[in-house]
Amino acid sequence: MTINKIDSEEQFNELLNEETFLLFKHSLTCPVSAEAYEQYEKYMTANEELKTAYLAVQEARPLSNYVAETYDIKHQSPQVILFKNGKPAWNESHWRITYDSLTKAISE
Repeated sequence: MTINKIDSEEQFNELLNEETFLLFKHSLTCPVSAEAYEQYEKYMTANEELKTAYLAVQEARPLSNYVAETYDIKHQSPQVILFKNGKPAWNESHWRITYDSLTKAISE
C-alpha cells in the first residue's frame, strides 16, 4: 500500500481527476491526529484500490487552506474528506475518523 503525501495545489488538483479519492489532513504534533491516521492507514491497507493522499498541515498550510476555502469546509485536523467526481461528498474530523466511519462513508 502506498499513501502519497502531497503539499501543492497541483498535486491536489491532479487527484480531482479521479472518480473517487480520499484526502487526509494530518497534524504531525497531535495525538488525536496520530490515532486517526492509524485508523485511516488501516482502512487504506484493506482498500488499496481507493485513491488517497494526505497532507501534513504543518508542512502544507497553504494547501490545507486552499482546500478549506475552495470547498467551504471548515479546516480541522485531523480531517478526512471524500471527493467524488471532483466535489466533496463527505468529511469528518477528530475521534470520528474510524475504520467503521470510513467504511460507511465510502460504501454509500
